[in-house]
Amino acid sequence: MNGIHRKIATGFAALLALGTAFGQDAPPATDSGDTAWILTATALVLLMTLPALALFYGGLVRAKNLLSVLMHCLMIAALASILWTAGLYSLAFKGEGAWLGDLSAAFLKGVTPASVTGTIPEPLFAMFQMTFAIITPGLVVGAFVERIRFSAVLIFSALWLALVYAPVTHWVWAASGWMFKAGVVDLAGGIVVHATAGTSALVLAAVLGKRRGFPGHLQPPHSPWMVVTGTGLLWVGWFGFNAGSQLAANGAAGMTLLVTHLAAATATLTWSLVERIKTGKTGIVGAATGTIAGLATVTPASGVVGPAGAILLGLISGVVCYFACGVVKEKLKIDDSLDVFAVHGLGGIIGTVLLAVFGTASFGGFGKFETGPQLVLQLKAVGVTVVWSAVATYVIAKGLKAIGGLRVSAEEEESGLDTSSHGEKAYHV
Repeated sequence: MNGIHRKIATGFAALLALGTAFGQDAPPATDSGDTAWILTATALVLLMTLPALALFYGGLVRAKNLLSVLMHCLMIAALASILWTAGLYSLAFKGEGAWLGDLSAAFLKGVTPASVTGTIPEPLFAMFQMTFAIITPGLVVGAFVERIRFSAVLIFSALWLALVYAPVTHWVWAASGWMFKAGVVDLAGGIVVHATAGTSALVLAAVLGKRRGFPGHLQPPHSPWMVVTGTGLLWVGWFGFNAGSQLAANGAAGMTLLVTHLAAATATLTWSLVERIKTGKTGIVGAATGTIAGLATVTPASGVVGPAGAILLGLISGVVCYFACGVVKEKLKIDDSLDVFAVHGLGGIIGTVLLAVFGTASFGGFGKFETGPQLVLQLKAVGVTVVWSAVATYVIAKGLKAIGGLRVSAEEEESGLDTSSHGEKAYHV
């Protein structure tokens, strides 16, 4: 019987090959190298939230609020994962709508080991994109540390993912999205991640109000070593974030990884130099912040710029983002506590716009566009995203504030969120 089965299988394979030769479509195939790389990149992007972002933000706050920051990042990761599976992945990537997808793949219906996106299994693509949905509301955490209710973090994050992140993701990265069809360039999230999170952080911080003692009596970061540890992990994880967004193990991914690193290195040096000129000191927290500014700025452009363009973006972000931190706090009087807008938001916007210049052959780039028309298109995309993110965030935040569920009491803020919200305390040197 085994011999008969083998002959039947051999004959069926021959017929299938013959049918393919006569023009029938073969089932889509995955590439093992691409799949292996995106498996690795997915782990790297998740690492960016847990533990990298948690450590980076946790070291910047006062010791009595450390655990609350870690808790925010952990719980957002868990919440975003379930919401992404339940419907947000489908709304972001399925359907034919220009502005929003549909729920045809709710709870990942039809996403099986046999389904393919490009050259990788679709379950892997869904998981890779899930890590982006995790870190984006995680970035907003930096705007509201030390004074927000824990329940508000969860409610805000859930509503924000549904009203801001999923629609903008569809606009930019779904084949039917209006920005995608128009030719907007955003490899890894200058619009989708950084412009949305940065804008929302600024609006939420304004609605939430300032921390007690802002700006004159705030204590410095309690753990600079933790900030640098988080920065190092973010730097490494960002290779998965940007190079992984090529969705292939190829030369484009290699160039993306290279320019990501160069922009981060340049911005680190630039920020440190500016700080030295302004204050006479070169601080480790400042250097680490410069690193993040460079990484955020190169993110959207990392698929089209070459080494020269990446270095120029690093130089610009190191200067502009440094001074933007002061403008937000001193001129606008908004307590965006950990500079989410000035570093992530503004950095992502700069990279999204200037890729139309530095991504051209004149600067050693690889973009297939003309600077003028592309610049206008990139500006339009950023403008729409900023307005949408600001309005949606304002509505969510004002709604939570109206029902008294946004900010902790003065007593709770004074004692610290670790004990008042979570009943725990971090013991550390």
